Amino acid sequence: MLTLMGVITIIFFLFNVLPGDPARMMLGQNENSEQLELVKKKYGFDQPLSKQYFLYLNDLSPISFHSNALNDYSYFDQKKYSGIGLLHFNSFSVNLKYPYLRTSYVNMGKKVSDVIFETLPNTIILAIASIVIASVIGIFLGVISAIFKNSKIDVFIQFISTIGMSVPSFFSAILFAWFFGYILKEYTGLNMTGSLYELDDYGESLNLKLKNLILPAIVLGIRPLAVLTQLMRNELLNVLAQDYIRTARAKGLSEFYVIKDHALKNSLNPVVTIISGWFASLLAGAVFVEFIFGWNGIGKEIVNALNMLDLPVIMGSVLVISVMFILINIIVDLIYIKLDPRVKLS
Repeated sequence: MLTLMGVITIIFFLFNVLPGDPARMMLGQNENSEQLELVKKKYGFDQPLSKQYFLYLNDLSPISFHSNALNDYSYFDQKKYSGIGLLHFNSFSVNLKYPYLRTSYVNMGKKVSDVIFETLPNTIILAIASIVIASVIGIFLGVISAIFKNSKIDVFIQFISTIGMSVPSFFSAILFAWFFGYILKEYTGLNMTGSLYELDDYGESLNLKLKNLILPAIVLGIRPLAVLTQLMRNELLNVLAQDYIRTARAKGLSEFYVIKDHALKNSLNPVVTIISGWFASLLAGAVFVEFIFGWNGIGKEIVNALNMLDLPVIMGSVLVISVMFILINIIVDLIYIKLDPRVKLS
C-alpha cells in the first residue's frame, strides 16, 4: 500500500510541475478567458496544487468523499463516477466507486480508463507471447549450453546471449522491422508495422492479424531470453555438481535421465521466479517496441499521449502499469514461497 501511495504521489507531482496550462490544452484554439475560467473550475485547476493532489487521491480511492454542491468539482456526477452512495450528509456524501482516472484532454469526454482498457489487452497479449518465446528458447539453450560446457556450442550460445542482453530493444525493433519486414518481406510475408486487429480494405470490419505479433514478440523477448539462457545454464551446472547427481550417475543412469529426472526440476525454481518477474517488466518496457511496430498497445498510447501532452492518459497509463507491476511482484513472491518452503514472508 505504501509503495502504491508513493507511485501515485510521484506520478501526480511529476506531471503537474510540467510547464503548460491543462485548461489551455483542453480548449486548444477555442480558448477565451471566460471558457478558460469555466474549465479550470470544472476540473479543479483553480485549486492549490496540494488540494488538487487530495482531489486526485479522492478520485482514485474506491471509498471517496464528494460535495453535494452541483457546481463543485468533487460532486458525485454519475457521468464521471461509476458507483453507489453509502452515506449522505447535508454538505457531502460518502460513496463506493471504481477508481476514476479522469478524462482525456485530446479525446474530450472519453474516460482515461476506456482509453487504457482498449489498448491494455494488446500489450498483455504481446507480453505473454514474448515471455513464452523467451522461456521456451531460453531454457532450451541454457540446457544445451550446460550439457556442452566449454565447447564451441557453449561459447557460441554465451556470445549470442551476451549480445541479446546488450542491444537496446528500440535498436532491435528497428533492425528486425527493416530486415524481416522490408528486405525479406517476399519470403517472410511479415509487415514492418501492424497491430493484432486491422481494418479490412473497405475500412468496415476488423480482421485478426496474428502474423503482426511475430516480430514485436521476438524483439521484446530477446533480453529475457538472453537472461534466462545464462541463468538456466548456471543453475543446471550448479545442480549437476551436487552429490545426489553423482550418486545417480554411479547407479548407472544415463546422462539424459539424470538431467531430465533429477537435475532439471531442481534447477527450474529460480528460473520460474525470473520468468514471472520479467513478465511484469515486459508490460512496462513495451513502449518503444509497440511504437516502432505500430502495435496498438498501452505503450504506443503513452507515446502518443506524450506527443499531445495528454496528461491524464499518461498519468493513468503509468499508474495502471505500476499497479500491475506491484501485483505481479507479489504473486512472484508467493510463487517463490511455494517453490521453496524455506523462504518466508517477512
